[in-house]
Amino acid sequence: GARRAPRLSGAPDRVTVYVADDHPVYREGVALALRGRPEFELVGEGANGRAALQDLRTLQPDVAVLDVRMPGLDGHAVLRALQRDGVPTRVVFVSATIDDDAEREAVELGATAYLSKESTRERICEAIAAAARGDRVAAGRVSAAPRSLLSPREQEVLRLTADGLSGPAIGRELHLSPETVKTHLKSIYDKLGVGDRAAAVAEAMRRGLLD
Repeated sequence: GARRAPRLSGAPDRVTVYVADDHPVYREGVALALRGRPEFELVGEGANGRAALQDLRTLQPDVAVLDVRMPGLDGHAVLRALQRDGVPTRVVFVSATIDDDAEREAVELGATAYLSKESTRERICEAIAAAARGDRVAAGRVSAAPRSLLSPREQEVLRLTADGLSGPAIGRELHLSPETVKTHLKSIYDKLGVGDRAAAVAEAMRRGLLD
């Protein structure tokens, strides 16, 4: 398709990213994470919604990471304005508080991800990469689901299940009886609220429980 707005560098394959947040420490943390990844290029930072909107209209980066609550214009208002102006930048929201209604509203508005500010930098980078590809990241409940939801052993069983191993193969790999593997799988299904292996893997990925 058509190339995005003029690139600021000669590296067309890098994902251009803009970060807006009124907390300088948090903003700097995200900026630092992006600078440490060769696939990303940080093209600008903003401390409030109004400044961010002006910058985004000019820069038109691939992805914008916006704090939902910012002085001036909040993240939702910035996203609406970008859409109204036909700016193709995809938006990843970060929020100090996560609730289902806010996430639903953000997704309906067209945000590609909605993350808790407690998300790891790794997770934020993954969401930015996914947004650049056009993938949606349903993230509110994801970030609210700590890894401790599953025990370390259940985590291992889940990981091997995701790798396509059968129950008996998982048992051999982890030196467990088939009955014990079944017990772990049942516990995983119960905790994730699903009824089979495929659904368990899909739900675990949605919740960020699988690396």
